[in-house]
Amino acid sequence: MALKVELKPHERIIVGNSVITNTDQRARLLIDGENVPILRERDILTPETADTPAKLVYLAVQLMYISPDPQTQHGTYFNLVRDIVTAVPSAWQIIEGINNNIMSGDLYRALKEARKLIAYEDKLRDQYEATHPKADVSSAA
Repeated sequence: MALKVELKPHERIIVGNSVITNTDQRARLLIDGENVPILRERDILTPETADTPAKLVYLAVQLMYISPDPQTQHGTYFNLVRDIVTAVPSAWQIIEGINNNIMSGDLYRALKEARKLIAYEDKLRDQYEATHPKADVSSAA
């Protein structure tokens, strides 16, 4: 089944092991193929943008997804999730979903589950910041 993708000007997309960059006008692509990893720019994390534990997990899954040998990232991935589950046991249900998809070979769905882990991490951070306001520096002076 073909995938229809519309790219904004200068938007990038990963197709297989190639990065495709659009020119200065919108473009529509029809990508036909089986088991070819495809990631839009908005779904791509880089080592520089993976600045939280959940984003590092997403990056590890992303590298599995685009790699011809996904198992090379398993050690990194499982070390990261072990640390998260140790620190935040309530994240286990989401991580279990990611694990199940990795083990079944559905790495695209594992990426979608990893997005849920990032959202959960954001929610926990927001809750913490709401209950632990930063001290007013001006009143301490």
